Amino acid sequence: MTRTRLTRRAWLAGGLGLAAGAGGLAALGHGAEKRRTGPAPGPDQPTPVSARTIRRFEITDPTRTRFGALEFRSGLALASTHPDFGGFSGLRLSQQGKRLLAVTDSGDWLAAAVETTADGALTGLSDARIGPVLGPRGEKLATSGRWDCEALAEGPEGTVYVGIERVDEIWRFDIGRDGLLARGAQVPVPAGMRRWPGNKGPEALAVAPAGSPHAGGLIVVAERAFGHRDVTAGFVIGGPNPCEFRMRRRDDFDVSDCCVLPSGDLMILERRFRWSDGMAIRLRRLAIAELKPNAVVEGRQVFEATMMQDIDNMEGLAAHRDGAGDTILTMISDDNFNWFQRTLLLQFRLVE
Repeated sequence: MTRTRLTRRAWLAGGLGLAAGAGGLAALGHGAEKRRTGPAPGPDQPTPVSARTIRRFEITDPTRTRFGALEFRSGLALASTHPDFGGFSGLRLSQQGKRLLAVTDSGDWLAAAVETTADGALTGLSDARIGPVLGPRGEKLATSGRWDCEALAEGPEGTVYVGIERVDEIWRFDIGRDGLLARGAQVPVPAGMRRWPGNKGPEALAVAPAGSPHAGGLIVVAERAFGHRDVTAGFVIGGPNPCEFRMRRRDDFDVSDCCVLPSGDLMILERRFRWSDGMAIRLRRLAIAELKPNAVVEGRQVFEATMMQDIDNMEGLAAHRDGAGDTILTMISDDNFNWFQRTLLLQFRLVE
């Protein structure tokens, strides 16, 4: 008799029926408390992060590197004994891709140096620091119920913005000045955003670049607002042309992050989970100029990956230019603090 081993991939593809949909996986993670095993290094002390190299993206064909408009470069499976490591839902990299900042859905920061080979392949993270997202009085922001940090955007001069689900808020932090000890200040948001569903709220966040019609404004998109199958909600907050817009939904994919490309376009990351065929992710590209009052925007699909590729619950997306001038997209996965999921860091070259 042939024995079938239930692998993590088989589990995600439907081996065990625990919950339905991407929201089901997220609910499992939110229901599980952090893996606290005792005192852990604070943000003033480095914490070790181990990395296993991912050499191919296609499971059955290791020679394949082109996937839509993306070319796979390298990847890592990350792990750490730090009890607050995991759950990464927002991501930003420095202009040259040498530094990483991430935020978790349990209200913590991760800052680290990105280590690569001479030709740019990822090899690991060093000088990793983990610490709680702080409120205006230096308290842990999570203690006031603001723990589900799902989106991260970078503004000028080291300012970053964090979108928080369940309370449907955006907070600003001066990371450039204060590092991970930065204290947050709440950003006023439109009344309509306050009506977004508790666990389907601000999932994607970006600062519109200079030269765009929304220069300096905050672009925020809900994971799945209104409960509609065909659209989700978005706002441009501040800037010269604040507005509310809609984003088209297709094939039951949910928005999970966005970033501004060096070209000035907006890239949207989406994901879907079904027990029938597992996890899938997708990227759509659109011009920021399309974001107008009451507009329904869709963009064009440039990438899709399924369980045939080495993915997990990809929730963070960042873009930068490398030394050769290529646009590099980096994705990070949210393991929901579940043993059967992984923290993946994947990098691709955008073939424009």
